[in-house]
Amino acid sequence: MLKKEELQAFNEKLAVRKKQIEKNLAGTELELDGMRDLELNDEGDFAAASAETVVDSAILTQQRKELAEIELALDKIKKGTYGICEMCEEPIGKKRLEVKNFARFCITCREINEKGQSKK
Repeated sequence: MLKKEELQAFNEKLAVRKKQIEKNLAGTELELDGMRDLELNDEGDFAAASAETVVDSAILTQQRKELAEIELALDKIKKGTYGICEMCEEPIGKKRLEVKNFARFCITCREINEKGQSKK
C-alpha cells in the first residue's frame, strides 16, 4: 500500500501532466483551426497541410486518451483506490506507477489485457 506522502507525490505529478496536456490540446486545436483558414495554392501545399493535420490529429487523440487516464487516476486518489489493479485488485507495484503514473493494471494483468485487445 502506498504511503500518504507517496500518494501526494503521484497526485502532484498527475496534476502537472494534466495541466501540460490541456495546454498542448488547446495549442494544437488552435493550430488546426488556423490551418483550416489557410489559402492553399497548389496540391503540394494541400498535401503538406493534410499530412501535418493527420499527425496533429493523431497526437490530439493520444493526448485526449492520456488526459482521460490521468483524470481517472486523480479520481482514484480521491476515492482511495489509486494503485490497485482493476483486474485482480492487488496493489500495483510502486516502480510501475513511477513509470506510468496512471497505470490501471499490474504488470501481469496488463499483459493479459493487451493480449485480449490484440485479438479483437
